[in-house]
Amino acid sequence: MSPTTTTDPLLSTRATLVLLLATLVGIGAGVLRFLGGQSWPTAVLTGVGAAGGALLLFHAIVGDTRT
Repeated sequence: MSPTTTTDPLLSTRATLVLLLATLVGIGAGVLRFLGGQSWPTAVLTGVGAAGGALLLFHAIVGDTRT
């Protein structure tokens, strides 16, 4: 017996885009916070919070094409 192979991607294009945009927002917010003179733990927490908010935002506004 030969094993069956699936060609389905792990993540959809929409999920990848939403996660990428949220990650970029989080990194940008953390870097700006760090360059603003805050400590790196504060910058990391700011970046994580911004990424979480951006994830919710982009999940709501990026359209789903499976209608």
